[in-house]
Amino acid sequence: MSTPVETPATTSLDIGGTTVGPDAPPFIIAEMSGNHDGSLDKALEIVRMAAKAGAHAIKLQTYTADTITIDVDKPEFRLSEGHELWGSRRLYELYEEAHTPWEWHKPIFDLARELGILAFSSPFDPTAVEFLEGLEVPAYKIASSEIVDLPLIRLAAQTGKPLIISTGMASVGEIAAAVEAAHSTGNRQVMLLSCTVSYPADPASSNLRGIPVMREAFGVPVGLSDHTMGIGAAVASVAFGSVLVEKHVTMSREEGGVDSAFSLEPDELAALVRETKVAWQALGEPRIGAREAEREGLRFRRSLFVVEDVKAGDPVTAANVRSIRPANGLAPDAFSLVESKRFTRDVERGTPMSWDLV
Repeated sequence: MSTPVETPATTSLDIGGTTVGPDAPPFIIAEMSGNHDGSLDKALEIVRMAAKAGAHAIKLQTYTADTITIDVDKPEFRLSEGHELWGSRRLYELYEEAHTPWEWHKPIFDLARELGILAFSSPFDPTAVEFLEGLEVPAYKIASSEIVDLPLIRLAAQTGKPLIISTGMASVGEIAAAVEAAHSTGNRQVMLLSCTVSYPADPASSNLRGIPVMREAFGVPVGLSDHTMGIGAAVASVAFGSVLVEKHVTMSREEGGVDSAFSLEPDELAALVRETKVAWQALGEPRIGAREAEREGLRFRRSLFVVEDVKAGDPVTAANVRSIRPANGLAPDAFSLVESKRFTRDVERGTPMSWDLV
């Protein structure tokens, strides 16, 4: 089995002028896939929705049924009968339904640029890379099933664009080979995505604890391509170091669409953008102790205060010295050391207790 390659660690990528890495909020990719339902108008509506929700990028898939498979009807070319979404369907028919016509790419990309959102795609064969280069995409995404297509990975990497590789189903050796294939071109702008190739995916199979393992093993940033329902797994991934989250999106699950069953609706996508940023902001540093934001709170910790006016010579008792807020007085645990001692002077109620008073 291949082992991870020894290459200088890459901590972040530059995708179309946006830094993607641990020092920036998670980069959110809205995957359109086939949820346009064969309508360019709906595809453009999804772009507008993604931009309004705050996603950083909209992503397509660039293939035709003929570039990704062939038109035959044999058992190998059908999904399993028990598949939750596409049981027994022929691959060719499914890809005919789901593909995004290549002539739609330019208007989709043009609208994205107009709205200030990045747009790129997953190529599935060399003709797709050539086509996408003509559209000046800022990055390439390699789908999980294509991680074993090393010539395709090298071709995409040779463009010098950032390369995002999904790792669903892949072994350590297969991931290592894919990273090496990309790096062999001199391209160090490589990122891996943790992914579970199941539609929809069970959160229990997300294995988010593998994210830091993958980052350390391959020396590249790691994100999450998430097919679970909702945003819980995606938000949680940020705590494990995910710097990018890709989720399928749709205008409405009720309206159907080839991937709509596990796709986010507009409000959910907006929540994903918002909550992953909150999760990133909450990471902080690997330290324990008071934060700068808690400075005011420190003033109102409990401490020992004189709570009744006393005269010189009066003994300290539980009635005239108590643990209250604010701070400034002796620590509450010091009461046993001052109890029954006598005040050295008159003390006004509301004075912090100190050693020089007894």
